[in-house]
Amino acid sequence: MMWVLLLVAGLAALLLTGALRRYALANSLIDTPNARSSHTVPTPRGGGVAIVISFCVMLPVFAFMGVIDGAMTLALLGAGIGIAVLGFLDDHGHIAARWRLLGHVLGSVWALFWLGGLPAVTVFGASIDLVWLGHVGAVLYLVWMLNLYNFMDGIDGLASVEAITACLSIVLIYSLCGFADLIWAPALLAVTVAGFLCWNFPPAKIFMGDAGSGFLGITLGILSLQASWVSFNLFWAWIILLGVFIVDATFTLIRRLVRGDKVYEAHRSHGYQFASRRYGKHLPVTLAVAVINVCWLLPIALCVTLLGLDGLLGVLLAYLPLILLAVKFQAGQLEVAKH
Repeated sequence: MMWVLLLVAGLAALLLTGALRRYALANSLIDTPNARSSHTVPTPRGGGVAIVISFCVMLPVFAFMGVIDGAMTLALLGAGIGIAVLGFLDDHGHIAARWRLLGHVLGSVWALFWLGGLPAVTVFGASIDLVWLGHVGAVLYLVWMLNLYNFMDGIDGLASVEAITACLSIVLIYSLCGFADLIWAPALLAVTVAGFLCWNFPPAKIFMGDAGSGFLGITLGILSLQASWVSFNLFWAWIILLGVFIVDATFTLIRRLVRGDKVYEAHRSHGYQFASRRYGKHLPVTLAVAVINVCWLLPIALCVTLLGLDGLLGVLLAYLPLILLAVKFQAGQLEVAKH
């Protein structure tokens, strides 16, 4: 029965994305290329709303069936819908950065209330209870996750592929580790994103928009914090699986902060953006991220959760080549203007 519901959710996202594309075209909701764009063809935007609707409608059904916890459902729905609405409004107009940030903090606090905050952190075998500092850190973590996902949604299919590979990888890990009861929320997210990806795969027929990317970022963050209450190694696994986005976005942000840039302004200096311009297409970069996630990050996450590799050590091992890639592709460097 649950697998049938997953299929329905995926088909709903597929059909809704098509309907949203028609709506965007009819109402001129078009993302027109400019100097800070990574695309060259005017493209409808706002397709990520299909992910939000499909996931949020089906989530209570899964909760009613008893496969997703009630508190987790409230955390995901409250924070996810709030962030999506904020992103939708920003997509259709403009909301000042300070008000967006306030909304992000409130959504994160809501989620943490239902999750119970942050449990004791396990580092090199030692369990450390950070008390209120841990809760503050968890809020900052969720705010950063939803923003970095927005930053990384800049080329066709990338944000979708990242979410699908991370979610399917964690479903495998949960199953192998004996936590099969946790698979349904990430599985539901994976299938709804897959429905959208049918329209967003390079060359994209519609873009996700801030509503979709922000929703994905905070939802993945909430799922990872839920896992930390079951086993902190599962949280480390999430951090490893999302490594491409975390490293590129964080490396770029730090470099821009050091240079004194206005970090809230749009730019195209992420490593993946430099890479897509170097190769002249989005597809090779999107596929490369999928390969890295499955062939490099997933095996390390499995070592952490199944073979006893220390979680923080696993993160450092996983991130080292990603940092080298960020350096190679000049993440955060000013783009040289062409004359």
